[in-house]
Amino acid sequence: MKRTSFANWPCSIARTLELLGDHWTPLVVREAFYGIRRFDDFQRELGIARNTLTDRLHRLVDEGVLHKRLYENEPPRYDYVLTEKGRDLFTVLAAMSRWGDRWLAGEEGVPVVFHHDACGHDTAAEVVCAACRRPLVAEETSMRMGPGYPERLGRRPDVRRRFGTD
Repeated sequence: MKRTSFANWPCSIARTLELLGDHWTPLVVREAFYGIRRFDDFQRELGIARNTLTDRLHRLVDEGVLHKRLYENEPPRYDYVLTEKGRDLFTVLAAMSRWGDRWLAGEEGVPVVFHHDACGHDTAAEVVCAACRRPLVAEETSMRMGPGYPERLGRRPDVRRRFGTD
């Protein structure tokens, strides 16, 4: 069964899921944040099949999330290093971790603690309004069509109702 592509959907969540939507890809990125750089280390830490890891690493390199850097010529071996685009995924993974800590952690507590080296405190991700810095919560937030939303779709009554423009 062919999977539906979200790459061209007018939704940043759908487009992000197109890149990160399987369960291995975010874990490969997580390991890169932990300092893993080499194929064998990713494979050992994750217990992932080599062919699956190869596919995920190629995809992350093709999408500009990781940069492939040669460190040995014979045979050719590479480090996989986070790019700026890849490092920017930190906030996504931190938010996922915060949600998992709240809703999925067992009685023994959270499995990983985020420590903010800049201030010296343990912390957790918090999404805040970029303008006023107050926590961004669903009850106080609405969505509307942005400049990149396709005009042809914005004319549909069901879309206008969803965005509260009807």
